[in-house]
Amino acid sequence: MPNVYTSTDAGSLGTSLVVSAYDKLVEFALRSQPMLRSVADKRPVNVTSPGTSVTFQIYNDLAQATTALTETTDPDAVGIPSTTSVSVTLNEYGNVALVTRKLQLTSLTDVDPGIANILAYNMADSIDEVVQTALVGGTNIRYAKGSDATRPTARNQIDATNTIKAEDIRFAVSKLRAGKAVPRKGNLFWCALHPEVAHDLREETGSASWRLPHEYNSNDNIWAGEIGQFEGAYFIESPRLKNATDGASSARVFRTLLAGQQALAEAVAEEPHVVAGPVTDKLMRFRPLGWYGMLGFARYREASLYRIESSSSINAA
Repeated sequence: MPNVYTSTDAGSLGTSLVVSAYDKLVEFALRSQPMLRSVADKRPVNVTSPGTSVTFQIYNDLAQATTALTETTDPDAVGIPSTTSVSVTLNEYGNVALVTRKLQLTSLTDVDPGIANILAYNMADSIDEVVQTALVGGTNIRYAKGSDATRPTARNQIDATNTIKAEDIRFAVSKLRAGKAVPRKGNLFWCALHPEVAHDLREETGSASWRLPHEYNSNDNIWAGEIGQFEGAYFIESPRLKNATDGASSARVFRTLLAGQQALAEAVAEEPHVVAGPVTDKLMRFRPLGWYGMLGFARYREASLYRIESSSSINAA
């Protein structure tokens, strides 16, 4: 009589006793660090009352008085010009998850900390995108040259050869200085660019191209998130920077941002925060957890913001 093995075969003991194992540690998705809200350095100081919008005002200076006065003539008085206004509209933002009691009781791992973490990141991620939408709407734009040395006049003219170059950074910094923009760190302007755009900037060769950070600072002074300083700007790489397939021949167009102080204003009625909602169902089985905030952003000084639009040689389509 042949041996009958007690095994994992169908009908044997192992069929019911051997099961798949799961790691109870559940990892989070890869994330990029929200960092664009830091550009919003203009905030209300003393608002008149609560409201759905906040209006900031900027004094305008008088025209230069360069004509010499006549000794015996009283000069005519001039009127002080009206202010320039910038309005920030406040909107409600938020997201919510409704977790069932059954999931909490039967899950192989404690889901509450994971859900709270996901919602907290969603809050920072979402607000950063609202900030970026305001920033990329700026009116000061530079389009990168193509291989034929021509510079587009519109985004839809960009193709795969329109990669960023050192001259684009020099131009944007020069325009910021010419517009009297105040640098954000010492005499340096802030520049945020996508890693696939930074690749092209670093790949450019020649004496006027990208230089290593240690030529400007000792290595221990390179700040977190920064990749160095160049041509009057300090650089931050982030995959958060907007890019979309909206150029010629379906080319992917990247937005690189340069900013000085007061490029962006923010007004906050309620700072975004995580909210644990009340359990209101009859059997207390549904647990709401989410985030909420009421705030708004608007470009404050257009002269303090510049945008470079280009493709990337390593992600053109």
